[in-house]
Amino acid sequence: MSHTSFSFCKALSSELDPEKLHQKFLSSLLELQNVERGSIWVKKRDGYLCVEAAGDQSQRIKGVTIRADRPSIVGWVIENGKMTISEPGKDERHYKAFEADMAVKSRLILCFPLFLKSGEVYGAVQLIDTSAGGDRLNLDKDYLDLLQNLVDIGSIVLSNSLVYMDQVKENLQLKQTLDSIRREEAILGKSEAFLKVLKAAADYARTDFPVLITGESGTGKEVIAKEIHRLSPRADKPFLVQNCSAIPETLLESELFGYQKGAFTGAIKDKVGLFEAANEGTVFLDEIGDMPLQLQARILRIIQNSEIKPLGGTKTRKINVRILSATNKDLKEAIAREQFREDLFYRLNVLPLHLPPLRERKEDILLLLDHFLTRESLKMGIPLKKLNRAAMDYLLQYSWKGNIRELENFVKHIIVVVEGPRITRDDLFLHFQAAQLDAAPAEPASLPTAPVHEAAAQQEPSLQPDRTDPSFFEGYTWEGLEKAYVLYLLEKNRWHITRAAREAGVNRSTFDSRMKKLGIRK
Repeated sequence: MSHTSFSFCKALSSELDPEKLHQKFLSSLLELQNVERGSIWVKKRDGYLCVEAAGDQSQRIKGVTIRADRPSIVGWVIENGKMTISEPGKDERHYKAFEADMAVKSRLILCFPLFLKSGEVYGAVQLIDTSAGGDRLNLDKDYLDLLQNLVDIGSIVLSNSLVYMDQVKENLQLKQTLDSIRREEAILGKSEAFLKVLKAAADYARTDFPVLITGESGTGKEVIAKEIHRLSPRADKPFLVQNCSAIPETLLESELFGYQKGAFTGAIKDKVGLFEAANEGTVFLDEIGDMPLQLQARILRIIQNSEIKPLGGTKTRKINVRILSATNKDLKEAIAREQFREDLFYRLNVLPLHLPPLRERKEDILLLLDHFLTRESLKMGIPLKKLNRAAMDYLLQYSWKGNIRELENFVKHIIVVVEGPRITRDDLFLHFQAAQLDAAPAEPASLPTAPVHEAAAQQEPSLQPDRTDPSFFEGYTWEGLEKAYVLYLLEKNRWHITRAAREAGVNRSTFDSRMKKLGIRK
């Protein structure tokens, strides 16, 4: 028996998959008792679920739940935490209806409780004798005691495997969530202006008409175009993007329409163009206002006739694509200057969609900041940094002329240069003052102001306050004020520490020491 016990433990310890472990556990016990039918049950909120079964009609038993208010051997064992031997025909605890349609009935049932490490019962295992005489089960006390020990070992192994698999599933879900956050492009907003955009995008997605998305640079025109495609019946087809201002005219034409071998020098084989590659899907033409007039005529032909002709080709090819386009230019002005075709404008502008700049949807700034801080921290594998109230006040009043793209770049920069867990108003000086210096190098740098108040909502928050105003010092700690002063001197002197120290009236070593204590470095 000792060899059997060793083999039993070895078989269980080599398996982590719960389903396979259940099978090994049950089959080993059935072999030790020389019977063929058995089952494993676990306690659920509404009853007892069969998670594994062996023997005749086992597939019918597996997955069945016995309600807690019904009499059953497994229910009694689980609730009482004791092993039991039951003779079904005489035992009121037996759930007789369960075997009503079975040709082979149970003659004798041996049922053991399954324990967690804590001693709590989480399930039961049944070993069932179906022989005519019901005399196969070994019911010798010493043998049952040994079997109970094996069941106890196995039940802990089973519970550990279930916990392990739960952790694997939880980790997989977390990984998928993190990957989603890392990849996610922000379609966030609660402002009325942005909600109107999302509503229009959802409405437009149901049609196949062209959509012209307008708005300042950085407002998220491509993100909205992707959302329209995602919500459309073409969602499982290609979504291909071409920036019309990024490449020369000749190259743009070959990218959009493709070419045939020999069409020009270097065309050594046929190339499929963007429109043909996106057949049945969506093409997004970004910065359509920068497209040369010659190509505009060819785009018009695609919209009118749904056909293309590759460079060097003689035959047209039918295609089925939806065209979404975007521009940050005023196309009506471009039409007046004869830089954009009026007929193409009306073909593209069937469904107009204007994205408001970030300064007109200030309610969304904090949502976007939180999203980008979370996403970039996850990408870098660093703890999440938080903005304090004064920093938020400044960022809410900042104009964000580059819109969401500028805000995203700000986050990427600030989480790198700020070492602590909190981003303060003083820390913003490291980003915004550098930009100001690049734009106006002749002007002296200055330290940040106290929190911006509601009255300043329509103005760019200033980094050059009136220091004669006593309210300037409100909101500062002693260390915060000292840090701002040191940064002011460093920026003013282009980070020349000796000159900054001289202006502060201290020697260089003292100034350098204060920089280190305040956590300031270039």
